[in-house]
Amino acid sequence: MKISVQSIHFDADKKLLEFIQKKADKLDQFFDRIISGEVYLKLQNTEEEENKIVEIKLTIPGSQLFSKEQCKTFEEATDLAIESLKKQVDKHKTKARIKASNHKDILVNEVNSL
Repeated sequence: MKISVQSIHFDADKKLLEFIQKKADKLDQFFDRIISGEVYLKLQNTEEEENKIVEIKLTIPGSQLFSKEQCKTFEEATDLAIESLKKQVDKHKTKARIKASNHKDILVNEVNSL
């Protein structure tokens, strides 16, 4: 899957970028039709420890999925965001299956009525 990473107000090191790519690639195991992904890394200018924000936007056929997490480290925020996206992908797949099976039922009923 093609992922673009943008770090805002700082330069992300190569190790962090590889970590994000590795985690995002795991989403392909759950849904192989992901078109692309965009990751935004932000440093919030506050006194709090939890000042690192990760936003991930996935483009899939027919819609976009989005997750935003704020934690002490970018790695922790990435893990939570990916976990959230896994749930969203699973929900999307379930809805698509239900919709497809409903279409099959309608077609079978129409053919039988002819």
